[in-house]
Amino acid sequence: MVATTMGAERAETRWFYVGMAAVFAVIAFGGFIPTYWSKVATGTFGGAPILHIHGLIFFTWTLFYLVQTSLVAVGRTYDHRNWGLAGIALATAMCFTVVLAAINSIKVAETIGMGDQARQFSIVSLSAVVLFAGLFGTAIANNRRADVHKRLMLLAMIPLMQAASARVFMVLLAPPGAVGPPPVQVTIAPSIFVNLLVIAAMVYDWRTRGRPHPVYVWGGAAVLLQEIVPLVFAGTAGWMAIATWVESLAG
Repeated sequence: MVATTMGAERAETRWFYVGMAAVFAVIAFGGFIPTYWSKVATGTFGGAPILHIHGLIFFTWTLFYLVQTSLVAVGRTYDHRNWGLAGIALATAMCFTVVLAAINSIKVAETIGMGDQARQFSIVSLSAVVLFAGLFGTAIANNRRADVHKRLMLLAMIPLMQAASARVFMVLLAPPGAVGPPPVQVTIAPSIFVNLLVIAAMVYDWRTRGRPHPVYVWGGAAVLLQEIVPLVFAGTAGWMAIATWVESLAG
């Protein structure tokens, strides 16, 4: 009887991660409707090709994560692991496109005299991709420890949600006629929003296992730190030197 109950709890937990993956997919798609999808549909999006590649790879990753969690939920763990290498390749491509998209944003901003503002704001996406890479890499290293792996993968999705949720806040709150990169402070509200997803996962752990898993404690702290870093360091000489070096990678 105890074994049956534990099995039911494990099955329920698997579907919790599928549900979270579905929420991520909705945020990733819905957040970009006003600034990307609607403009692509009407032929009014004028961004560089790298932005299309970046968006395609990121949204593909979100769907891939949903499929991977679903495979585990239905007991197809073997298939889940077999697709792991594809996930590693996709995640690697994502990291490269973040850097390329940041460089593109700086180059575009320079044409309207706002290059420094773009360099400052680039800390948001570049620090987020560093956190994603760290969490994802640690998750892969712990792929045989399901309790650690699945929580790290969930946390790795959080910095990816910041950009999508930020688009909604920017559309709703940006002053009329605003152009160029926004100030780093606009990330505060989206960060609070995505942190609710971490809290939801911790609360679920509390309900099902009596306390949040340690991964959520230190991983959640890492997420919070990544959100604070841009607010503190965006305008510093150190970050501007890093941003200028990143920009130079494009020649």
